[in-house]
Order: sequence, then structure tokens, then C-alpha cells
Amino acid sequence: MSKSENPNEFYDKLKTQLYDTTVWPSEYLYKFIVKSDPKKIAEIEGIFNDLGAVISTQPSKNGKYTSISISVKLKDPETVIEKYKEVTENIEGVISL
Repeated sequence: MSKSENPNEFYDKLKTQLYDTTVWPSEYLYKFIVKSDPKKIAEIEGIFNDLGAVISTQPSKNGKYTSISISVKLKDPETVIEKYKEVTENIEGVISL
């Protein structure tokens, strides 16, 4: 989501695209970038732990940031968006890709 884009418009557009392009339930791949803070990484992982998610992390070349990829089977686009909101509302400085 770009900084100038309204979050509600972004999520509405994403929901429409997900319904148009995917049969639900389906696997969804989240990608986040955060500063390499073990606490923040653990908090993001905790949001998805109870869903049977496959989580992988990759530090940046200089180690300042960490990329987090999360693959998880979800029931519908609303659930995808709920998780995006949960991460962005609870983890300061996270970038959603």
C-alpha cells in the first residue's frame, strides 16, 4: 500500500481482487519487512502461529531489516485482510508487501 492511498480503499480493492482471482479457501502468501528486532519478528509470527502457517525469515544483506514470508491457508479474503490489519495495527514500523 502506498503512503498516499487510503487504507480502506486499498483493502476494498484487495478483497475484490482476491475474490476475482482465487478459489477459497486458499493458500495466501504474506510478505512483511521489519527492522531486525527479535521481539517484532516474534510478534508477527505469533499472529499466525495458531493457523498452521509456514513462516520463513531472511535478514537483509547488512542485517538491519528482516523479510518475513508467511504461507497460510485461509477461508476467505476477509480473513486475509483481518490479518494484514492485525499486523499493521500491532507492529510499529512494519512494511506490508
